[in-house]
Amino acid sequence: MVTTKTAAGADHGAIPTRTLDALNFFLADVRDGLGPYLAIYLIAVRGPAHGWNEATVGVVLTIAGIVGLLAQTPAGVLVDRSRNKPRIVMVAALLVTISSVSLPIVSGYTMVAITQSIAAIAGAVFAPAISAITLGLVGPKLFAKRVGRNEAFNHAGNAVSAALAGVLAWTFGPVVVFWLMAVLTLASVVTAMRIRNRDIDNAVARGLDCEPEEGCDEPSAWRTLIENRPLMVFAVAAFTFHLANAAMLTSVGQLLAKTVGKDQATSLTAACIVAAQLVMVPVAIIVGRNTERWGTKPIFLVAFGVLAARGALYTVSNDPWWLVGVQALDGIGAGIFGALFPVVIADLTKGSGRFNVSQGAVATAQGLGAALSATLAGSIIVWEGYSAGFLTLAAIAAVGFVLYWTSMPETKERAAG
Repeated sequence: MVTTKTAAGADHGAIPTRTLDALNFFLADVRDGLGPYLAIYLIAVRGPAHGWNEATVGVVLTIAGIVGLLAQTPAGVLVDRSRNKPRIVMVAALLVTISSVSLPIVSGYTMVAITQSIAAIAGAVFAPAISAITLGLVGPKLFAKRVGRNEAFNHAGNAVSAALAGVLAWTFGPVVVFWLMAVLTLASVVTAMRIRNRDIDNAVARGLDCEPEEGCDEPSAWRTLIENRPLMVFAVAAFTFHLANAAMLTSVGQLLAKTVGKDQATSLTAACIVAAQLVMVPVAIIVGRNTERWGTKPIFLVAFGVLAARGALYTVSNDPWWLVGVQALDGIGAGIFGALFPVVIADLTKGSGRFNVSQGAVATAQGLGAALSATLAGSIIVWEGYSAGFLTLAAIAAVGFVLYWTSMPETKERAAG
C-alpha cells in the first residue's frame, strides 16, 4: 500500500495496490467472455449437424462484435458520469457471465447471437472503468507504470485460467470453461467490493484537473474527438491492429478442432493462450516502466511488426505445437497494445475531461476491426483455406505498421509540449 497525490492535488491516502492487482487478475477471464472457446464449442460440440461452420461462427462473432462496438462510446460516457465505478465493474461482470454460462442450455442461431451480444455490451464497460479507477487512484504521473502492472496481472490471470481450462477440459470437455468463468466472476465481484469508492478522484479519473462546477473548461465530447487529429489517427490504427489480430487465435482454434478433435483442440487452444499470456506479463511490465523514456511510437511499431510476422508464420506448418509457439508472439503485439492503449489516449486528451468517452470512441473503432476480422477470416478460410486467411491478416498488419509510422505523432512529446 502506498500514498500519492493526483494532479488535482487530492490526497487519496492508501492506494489499494494489491486489490487492483487482484481485480485485474480475476477479471482477465471474465472481461472477454468466452473468446476463442465460443468458436471451439460451436464447431466441435454443435457442429455442421446444427448448422455451424467457420462462416456461420464468424457471422455470430461479427454480430456480437458490432453490438459491442456500438456500446463502447456510451460505456465511456457512463464511466465518465458515474460516481461509483467499482459498482459498474461488478454489474458488468455478472451480466457477461450470465450470458456466457447460459450457452449450453440455449439453442438456435438467434439465441446464441442474443446472449453473446449482451455479453459484448457489458464487456464494453471493463476497459474504461478499470482505466478510470486506476487514473482516479494514482493520478497522471504514475498512470503509465500502473497500467503496465494492471496488464501484467490481467495477462497472468488469463494464463492461469487458460491453464486450468486446458487441464480440466481434457477430462470434462469444453463445457468446463463456463463453470470456470462463474467462479472467477464471483472472485471479481468480491475484490471490486474492497475498493473504497471515496478513494477515487472522479475528476482526475475523467482527465480533468478539477470538477466542472469548480470552473474547469470541459469541451463537448464530439469536439474532443473530431478536432483531435492524432486521436483520429490512433483510432484508425486501433481498427487496423484488431482487424489483423482478432481472428488469428479463433482461426487457430478452428484449425486445431479440424485436425486433432474437439477435446484436444480445447486444451491446445488453452496452451496457445497460456503461451501468449506468459509473454505478455513481462512485456506489459517493461513497457509500463519505460514508456516515458522510450516514447509510445517506437513501441507501437514493434507491436505491428510482430503481428504481421505472426500471421505469416502460421502458414509454415499445421503442427499443433508449432501453432502454439507462433501464438506466443501475440504476447508481444497484444501485450504492447494493451499496456499503451489507455496511456496514449490519456496523453492525447489530458485536461479535456473526456478521457473515458475518448477511450470508448477509439474502442469502437477497435471493436469494428475485431468484428469484421472474424467474418473476413472465416470467409477466406471457407473459400481459399487457412493459409490464405492468415496471410491476409498479416498483410493488414503491415498496412497498419506503415500508417502508424507515417501519420501518428509521438504522444509523450505531445504531452510534454
